[in-house]
Amino acid sequence: MRTRTLGEGLEVAEIGLGCMGMSAFYAGADEREATATIRRALDLGVTMLDTADMYGAGANERLVGRAIAGRREQVVIATKFGQVRGPAGEPLGVRGDPEYVHEACDASLERLGVESIDLYYQHRVDPKVPIEETVGAMGELVAAGKIRHLGLSEAAAATVRRAHAAHPIAALETEYSLWTRGVEDEILPTVRELGIGFIAYSPLGRGFLTGRFRRPEDVPEDDSRRGHPRFQGENFDRNLVLVDRVREIAVDKGVEPGQLALAWVLHRGDDIVPIPGTSRRAHLEQNLAAAQIELGAEELARLDEAAPRGFTAGDRYPNMSSIDR
Repeated sequence: MRTRTLGEGLEVAEIGLGCMGMSAFYAGADEREATATIRRALDLGVTMLDTADMYGAGANERLVGRAIAGRREQVVIATKFGQVRGPAGEPLGVRGDPEYVHEACDASLERLGVESIDLYYQHRVDPKVPIEETVGAMGELVAAGKIRHLGLSEAAAATVRRAHAAHPIAALETEYSLWTRGVEDEILPTVRELGIGFIAYSPLGRGFLTGRFRRPEDVPEDDSRRGHPRFQGENFDRNLVLVDRVREIAVDKGVEPGQLALAWVLHRGDDIVPIPGTSRRAHLEQNLAAAQIELGAEELARLDEAAPRGFTAGDRYPNMSSIDR
């Protein structure tokens, strides 16, 4: 796989692997198959594995740690702190105070079974703590050799500027896909101006853009997507129009809709690294094949027309209060 560089010298493969659904939120995950998927990803040249301490209340970090045992040198580990969870996974708010930053990092290192984290994100910005204090504590972790690079997730452009002024930020991770294009207005121009890489999570629209879901009832009952506004009622029907438009272009191209959607993200710039999530080897291999899809100017224009900014119906989350702070 080709590589892309984030911030000041963090080199990763052009497609990463989102590991969240292997342990939390989505239905149907199997730990044995998830472990095999991570190892297959490494075999195929994927380097970035994306996890977080709140995915399964630490279970996902443990899973990643076990899967990469003996292969640490092949992996860029990206994990996150800040969305505090209780023992049963219950949400306890957001924390970005220096004491918690150090505490969370030590806990993640232990669960992952590694001596350092390659890319450490603040998962959500804590409005009670100045971003400079949080980033300052993260910088202390760099000095201590516990992390290599700093990241932010779902932060506002002004917050990114303040954070980067306090300590270099390597990457901003935020949702980006054909049905989530708001970052093009202010976020992407800001990170590009500052030389910060961009990690696109949910580049397949939480699976919606693959065409897997044709009715709201197709989402399993124990799957968190059932609670997302975009997967409900009239929003679902409107968003299905977008999916059908993408599928029509994919048929003309001779590829799968999800592959086309992922190829579109890859074509948005060499500073963007999508991290599609899956817990199955077959889906992984299908996703990675998107790196070989070339899109010409006419095809990109068709996709822009099919999925214009602002077309998608419904908020990205049931509660958007912690987004874009």
